Amino acid sequence: MRIFLLSGQSNMAGRGGVHHRRWDGVVPPECAPDPSILRLSAALAWEEAREPLHADIDTTKTCGVGPGMAFARAILPRLEPPGTAGVGLVPCAVGGTAIREWARGEHLYEQMVRRARAATECGEIEAVLWYQGESDAESDAETAAYQGNVERLIANIRADLGMPHLPFIQVALASGNKRNIEKVREAQLSINLLNVVTVDAIGLPLNEDNLHLTTEAQVKLGESLAQAYISNFLQATC
Repeated sequence: MRIFLLSGQSNMAGRGGVHHRRWDGVVPPECAPDPSILRLSAALAWEEAREPLHADIDTTKTCGVGPGMAFARAILPRLEPPGTAGVGLVPCAVGGTAIREWARGEHLYEQMVRRARAATECGEIEAVLWYQGESDAESDAETAAYQGNVERLIANIRADLGMPHLPFIQVALASGNKRNIEKVREAQLSINLLNVVTVDAIGLPLNEDNLHLTTEAQVKLGESLAQAYISNFLQATC
């Protein structure tokens, strides 16, 4: 399997279709289950992936549609040789988390590494998909430290997985605290490391809370993440 870590906070976990703490259950065709797309459950068992991907990971919040399934379905036809490679998704995102909670030694970081290592028994990790930063935009101090903390996260996960060139595809924020969102976005867009690519979510439709992406937006984001992976990394591995 081609394995992808899905990590960050709520917009990676998925809030598409969630209104008043209830998910509407609408799964667009771009996010429909496919036998060739699996997910690693909280119990470290592979199962057919279906929305909400993070239901047993981000357990204190209501999960809906995220970008993971649209991403997987978009890259599946491009894998070589056709029909022989599957996609394995490893959900790790937890809503409302700041970058400091993803530091080495913290529970969320160690859980992500543990799940990644378990996943490699069935394939190779192709990339980390990362969407996080809204929580850090709430604090001037966290905003100022954001770029360095993300760069440290990238270095740590590459080191701990023994993959110094592991692709890291991050999402630049579409929403957040108005005073600091542009500063966090600037930090994200300023990261200039080998095999780090940024997909910009600005302008994608938001739910009525003006924070979380709609289902339609999550589909578009998943497809944009897929294009970033295909154009920057897939050709080199086929």
